[in-house]
Amino acid sequence: MKTFEIIAPCHFGMESVLKREITDLGYDVSSVTDGRVSFTGDYDAVCRANIFLRSAERILISIGTFRAESFEELFQGTKDLPWEEWIPKDGKFWVAKAASVKSKLFSPSDIQSIMKKAMVERLKEVYGINWFEESGESFPLRVFILKDEVTVGLDTTGESLHKRGYRKLTAKAPIAENLAAGLIMLTPWRGDRILVDPFCGSGTIPIEAAMMAANMAPGMNRSFTAEKWTHVIPKKMWYDAVSEAQELVDTNIETDIQGYDLDDEMVKISRENARLAGVEKLIHFQKRDAAMLSHPKKYGFIITNPPYGERLSDKDEMPALYRMIGERYALLDSWSMFLITSYENAERDIGRKADKNRKIYNGMMKTYFYQFLGPKPPKAGNHKE
Repeated sequence: MKTFEIIAPCHFGMESVLKREITDLGYDVSSVTDGRVSFTGDYDAVCRANIFLRSAERILISIGTFRAESFEELFQGTKDLPWEEWIPKDGKFWVAKAASVKSKLFSPSDIQSIMKKAMVERLKEVYGINWFEESGESFPLRVFILKDEVTVGLDTTGESLHKRGYRKLTAKAPIAENLAAGLIMLTPWRGDRILVDPFCGSGTIPIEAAMMAANMAPGMNRSFTAEKWTHVIPKKMWYDAVSEAQELVDTNIETDIQGYDLDDEMVKISRENARLAGVEKLIHFQKRDAAMLSHPKKYGFIITNPPYGERLSDKDEMPALYRMIGERYALLDSWSMFLITSYENAERDIGRKADKNRKIYNGMMKTYFYQFLGPKPPKAGNHKE
């Protein structure tokens, strides 16, 4: 089967996680750049990547790359690409997003309109028609221009991959599902270990952890734009990928995953989201103040997205909140703690320097993922109480 370059955008700072996921799926990574991992695959890989990748934003088929320092070069470079291999006569096509970094062409709206015109010119010549009804399936495009190098990707996903389909209700500042999954994958946590999120909001971190523990593919219960491109990707490939995902699921497992929130309504929302995700049996949600954080067992993990104090009204409360987090963590013998925040004095107020921290962009907001590492548990058989 024909292979081609596939591009998977992700949150800035999550490239290493996504690279590992792609390799684990069985594909060869060809390049890693800020916020993007590219790999070689076929149509089957497009289906499997959409269904199985936890930390990706979307899956794009690379249509081509070329240099453009002027709009004329952009027009010609776009026109030279083989659009007819993908877009049928009645296809609806447009540049959904254009991003430009360190390039001479920087106006997204101009880039979008010029590329659309070039595509129309190419397809007019190929199909011998002057007018496109665009009444058929959708073929959205995403374009990145970096240092005048244009990369054109056909978006197979549609709604971003972070939309798993389970989160009908959210907290005020929810963490995206793919970011939550990526953060968990940056830790040594595994499904048989303890995990507590004392600021669980709408339950995203515990739910993503439970889905990992149950080996549940994040995209198995949603649809994708490319499912309707039956002239390119046979329906059977999507069915086969979903069947593969379903066969791997195992919810008959023992877990200790907990989520706390002070707000009763958030606890209800978390439970409902977990039910929709099919993991409600694997998580214990409860109304509980983070100041009551405790656990009788050793070697657990706190993985959490506490308040950042972004709203002016909350700023004054941050030192006391992070001091409390530090105090509760200090009482948990041998535990590890991982938290993402944009609050600049997190380490100072927690009262301990992180063993590692990693810069991650949560949308346009610069955050740090602070990693406080506890000791490794002894191997089974060597554990002395």
